[in-house]
Amino acid sequence: APDTVDHVVWDTVLAGFGLQVRVSGNNSWIVQYRQRGKLKKVTIGRCVDVEATDARAKARAMLAAAALDGLPKRTRAKAIPLFKDYALEFYADCFEQWKPATRRSNRGQIERQLIPNFGNLPVNEIRKADVIRWRDSLSERQGVFNRAIPVLSAMLQYAARLGYCKAGSNVSRGTPRYKREKLERYLTPMEYRRVAAEMKKLEGDYPEQIAALRMLLFTGARMSEITKLRWDEVQPPRLQLFDSKTEAKMIYLNRQCEAILASLPRDRRSPFVFAKPKGTEPINLELVWQKVRRGARIPDVRLHDIRHSYASAGIMAAVPLATIGKLFGHALHETTARYAHVADGAVADAAQRVSGSIAGCLGLGR
Repeated sequence: APDTVDHVVWDTVLAGFGLQVRVSGNNSWIVQYRQRGKLKKVTIGRCVDVEATDARAKARAMLAAAALDGLPKRTRAKAIPLFKDYALEFYADCFEQWKPATRRSNRGQIERQLIPNFGNLPVNEIRKADVIRWRDSLSERQGVFNRAIPVLSAMLQYAARLGYCKAGSNVSRGTPRYKREKLERYLTPMEYRRVAAEMKKLEGDYPEQIAALRMLLFTGARMSEITKLRWDEVQPPRLQLFDSKTEAKMIYLNRQCEAILASLPRDRRSPFVFAKPKGTEPINLELVWQKVRRGARIPDVRLHDIRHSYASAGIMAAVPLATIGKLFGHALHETTARYAHVADGAVADAAQRVSGSIAGCLGLGR
């Protein structure tokens, strides 16, 4: 029986790559290939030490090296794939680690931008000049370039791991993105009051949607983290999200949110806290938010701006940027740093108040 004897589970994507399963539990990644007529079996590393994607990349590089061993140099050069062919390898090896929406987005960038521009070049012959030329061609579509360049960078980085390019030769690195005007918008205290009044008017007709909007206002969570919230993720005094944009995430509940959740009727047929009438799909907030923002006279405020406003309110209340980052679940400090200008404004305002107070004491006027 497989559970009582050592055995190998072979990868269905990459022939020759597998998982050596041992009864002892000391499982390892392996690669098996034939080189100069001899069958070789090499251990790549233990599962606890090496991620599956890294192990598969090493296995692919070893298999490629074994296939090329002994061939003339000219023949070896031909074995470097064209970018359009390498894209298929990238799909097979890397797409499984991304969420469906990210897969669709990245595949779209590859097929609409990267392959048309670099597809017929061997992956190791893409030059910095090629990337700059592509960037310049998108001067009228700057957002397209900004979204596609990280995908190209990831592909070239993985190509180096496969041995197709030299390590550190990623020609997309250092290519400046186009600077674009930020679309961030923050609610003012007066606008918050108008939003509250408008939500109160609509609460009778849209009780669940208004409750979900209040959850957004009080947590600064992403819209999908609230609209797709499941009852088994509600674990007061926190929400333990199993699958957010940044994987698992914890959102701390304040007393306002706990009161909202306690007031909601629970439909045992639906796993969602906020669900459509049939209970099988999560709620949609766009239509109700359009009514709220129209009535509150803030037609330019998007739902995601509620998240920006939460961060702004926290900073104005002297909450450190690092703490804001933890509340938001930011993996990188650079993501939270986008709110630094709000913090600078708060500090400048405080400095003006302090200096004004001192000036008043000195009889110099405020």
